[in-house]
Amino acid sequence: MTRPITEDEKQYANTLLQRARAATKISESHDQSRVDRLCRAVSWATANESTFVALTRMSVAESKMGSLDGVPARRFKIVGILRDALRQKTIGIIEEIPEKGIVKYAKPVGVIAGLCPVTNPLVTMVNMAINAIKCRDAVIFSPHPLSKRTALETTRILRAALKKQGAPEDIIQCMEKPSIPLAQELMSICDLTIATGGAAMVRAAYSSGKPAYGVGAGNATIIIDETANIEEAAANTRISKTHNHGSGCSCDGNALIEASIYDRFVDQLQKEGGYVVTTEEKKKLQAVMWDGEGHRTIETVARSAADIAERAGIAVPAGKQFIIVPEDKIGKDQLFSGEKLSPVLAVFKYSGFENALKMVTQIFEVGGKGHSCGIYSFDKQHIHQLALMAPVSRIMVRQPQVRGNSGAFNNGMPMTASLGCGTWGGNITSENISVKHYMNVTWVSEMIPEDRPSEQEIFGEFFNSETF
Repeated sequence: MTRPITEDEKQYANTLLQRARAATKISESHDQSRVDRLCRAVSWATANESTFVALTRMSVAESKMGSLDGVPARRFKIVGILRDALRQKTIGIIEEIPEKGIVKYAKPVGVIAGLCPVTNPLVTMVNMAINAIKCRDAVIFSPHPLSKRTALETTRILRAALKKQGAPEDIIQCMEKPSIPLAQELMSICDLTIATGGAAMVRAAYSSGKPAYGVGAGNATIIIDETANIEEAAANTRISKTHNHGSGCSCDGNALIEASIYDRFVDQLQKEGGYVVTTEEKKKLQAVMWDGEGHRTIETVARSAADIAERAGIAVPAGKQFIIVPEDKIGKDQLFSGEKLSPVLAVFKYSGFENALKMVTQIFEVGGKGHSCGIYSFDKQHIHQLALMAPVSRIMVRQPQVRGNSGAFNNGMPMTASLGCGTWGGNITSENISVKHYMNVTWVSEMIPEDRPSEQEIFGEFFNSETF
């Protein structure tokens, strides 16, 4: 049961809000060139390699989650988010449709409550900051208590970059003593909430009484059919499964492998650094990854394969980066078929593509519905069949889920740190949360020549037919 909010906390939240509103009064006068310059300034301040590495190290040290390996490479996400933001208009007229007599004008949404996850505070915060500044909003961050120090330091840097450019620092603020009651109060007084994190956080955002964009839980599932390039698919699976110790909602969770290539693919996964557990080791692994009620244990989330194996009493050879769990059952009580948030991959064998599609449906009934899946195939019909039936918002074809879902330089997905999962995942949108979601739009309509088909044309064969 969440404790009631104190009067001091209420006053604190209101003070942050008033400071943010004062800042937006100033930023309302910014033109497109000005906001673009500010976006570049805050992006460089946090995404330069030295600062980005330092903040990532701080985050891992503070939360004990995530990986330091490949830290500089993760900077690409901020670069991509900035790229997308700079290519869009967010002030004044942003679109004209002469044939419909429509002109669209962008307006700020106001003050945003930004709820940040423990596993990826840095990129999430910079993502929100870029988009908020671009749309002349302000954002107040509510960090996870386990990543509070990192969030406050990131905020300090963002504010310093704004100050250097003569912009109001209070466009960006962060709660110094985050708590659930304080986060709930913030969401109830701000104009919009963007919640990137766990299911409880997202539910709280949607019940705040104010508009909210939330994200859904992941359980990315990939199909490897008989036409796949086995080496490519295995390498991409390793990339996706080991990224930040598998903590991302887009990290591959389940691989469905066609029977005729199953052995070869699992062998290739092992060459990529995977370790296949035995039946007994699988039992030990499950015992440390889930508690008696089937909840994920926090000490095995976003930890290395070696750390998880040690906790489970499994002797994993040196150099192994992820754990492979052969599985043949799917269901709520089959815990490895759900989201794992770790470098642990469940592998399933299927015969016949129609059975792969059935397994996809079953897995998403366990968890991850609305989020994403992927396919390694050169069979256009297989890709089409999956796209027709999968209850997900995004499908990556022959690319790592963890890099592709939230946008990459070699695909057309909008760059983001927040992934909407549609009504499947309890969200209001199935899109990647990006600049367009940080603005209001006014539609101005002028009269056009009448576009009114006859009733006979509209009703077709039913015109003047039997009535009931």
